[in-house]
Amino acid sequence: MYSVEDIKELLKAFDDSKATKIEIKNEKGEQLMICQQQTKPVAVDIIKTEPVYEETAVKNETVSMPESVSKTEGTPVTSPMVGVFYAAPAPDKDPYVSVGAKVNKGDVLCLIEAMKLMNEVTAEKSGEIVEICVENGQVVEYGQPLFMIR
Repeated sequence: MYSVEDIKELLKAFDDSKATKIEIKNEKGEQLMICQQQTKPVAVDIIKTEPVYEETAVKNETVSMPESVSKTEGTPVTSPMVGVFYAAPAPDKDPYVSVGAKVNKGDVLCLIEAMKLMNEVTAEKSGEIVEICVENGQVVEYGQPLFMIR
């Protein structure tokens, strides 16, 4: 069995990382799985606010595209992680992209905040933004469509 100190040390390392799930199995076949998912949007100014995390059970689910996304022609840009979607680099700044914007491969499209870190999501191909599938400040899931590019 895992000692309380081992679990505390593991939780600290887990909390300091970008991971949202960790699974460990020891020599005796005992398994320990820890997951966390952000459940509440937080402000971009993370110095003044603390995000709320909740431990949840892991489910084997596939994220299906919303009906509006599946009717739009183009290639989806999906979220690489669970986190909070931000369309702009700061609340007082313009969004990175808008519908109709031309983008090049590698251009920053948005930010996903996960575990107090801002992660850039970039265009995987050049094209035109034909749809923005989520709202600013919305919690997004891994694999959830964020944009459609044609």
